[in-house]
Amino acid sequence: MKKIMLVFGTRPEAVKICPLVNTLKKRPGIRTIVCVTAQHRQMLDQVLNTFGVVPDYDLNIMKERQTLFDITTNILNSFKEVLEKEWPDIVLVHGDTSTAFVTALACFYLQIPVGHVEAGLRTYNVYSPFPEEFNRQAVGIVAKYNFAPTQLAMDHLIQEGKDPATVYITGNTVIDAMQHTVREDYMHPELRWVGDRKLIFITAHRRENLGEPMHHMFRAIRRVLDEHPECRAVYPIHMNPLVRKAAEEELGGCEGIHIIEPIEVFDCHNFEARSFLCLTDSGGIQEECPSYGVPVLVMRGTTERPEGVDAGTARLVGTDEEMIYRNFKELLENKEAYEEMSHACNPYGDGYACERIADILEFGKYKPWKSLS
Repeated sequence: MKKIMLVFGTRPEAVKICPLVNTLKKRPGIRTIVCVTAQHRQMLDQVLNTFGVVPDYDLNIMKERQTLFDITTNILNSFKEVLEKEWPDIVLVHGDTSTAFVTALACFYLQIPVGHVEAGLRTYNVYSPFPEEFNRQAVGIVAKYNFAPTQLAMDHLIQEGKDPATVYITGNTVIDAMQHTVREDYMHPELRWVGDRKLIFITAHRRENLGEPMHHMFRAIRRVLDEHPECRAVYPIHMNPLVRKAAEEELGGCEGIHIIEPIEVFDCHNFEARSFLCLTDSGGIQEECPSYGVPVLVMRGTTERPEGVDAGTARLVGTDEEMIYRNFKELLENKEAYEEMSHACNPYGDGYACERIADILEFGKYKPWKSLS
């Protein structure tokens, strides 16, 4: 029986890896072990509860105002003991977090094979997004199993010299997750506030956008909302005090937006499914919203998910105030432009990524994503 350990620590990781945990636990040929770093404590716990995942190990490293130095050293020092006790056959990490990078580094030191879920995403600008682009490239150096969500991600890995026999196109596990979270009868007090108006869903928190870029983003959003009373925006704000300060300065007192505390993944997916439009600097939302036919304006200078831009489900609008304003305004006022985006095909998966990854780990083979077979 193979012993497989999954390690994650943030909410975005947990959303995408908890469905894989539950899939692997059903496989008779696999013993599944879960270790969380709790890089994000409260937001991580919300996702664990949603998917019913109970960790076997909890490193609980989070502390107030933690830095990348704190995260890296605390995980590395705590995780060694767990690895030496369990000595798994494979350790799975997800994406591009510091948890994923440090876990892969620890496994490299002990020569334990690493499997990288959501492998091959690239901007090729090591500082954008920061530190995620470095993290995912570093994990890719040591990964023995590379579970790429799309053909483009696979192409990146092959071009970088990865053995094609170690790269598998599986689709993205977030599409699997949404099948378990979106409910037709879902209701929330903020949705009652929105009523029959157009729901604009906003997320903004990325490290490289802190400071002036975030102020530009928020000013553009406020201008459009002031001009379009038929819209109501909901912004679950990040815990980062710098994000909260910028939001208060630029969006405080705006009648068209409610800034609320972070919401659970269950709520987040249901808000997305009911949105008219999403503005975000997140990564996962670029994959999630197209499943509901919701156009996405990506408020970043680069994206490691260009498939959505190529497919027409997303626009990369940067952090320039005028660029965000014009694109946001156009999608509210130009029905043809809106429908072109809302009817575009989601390029990120078909809901069976977890089963494919489990098949590869248990049997060494899998059934390809039908659009790629």
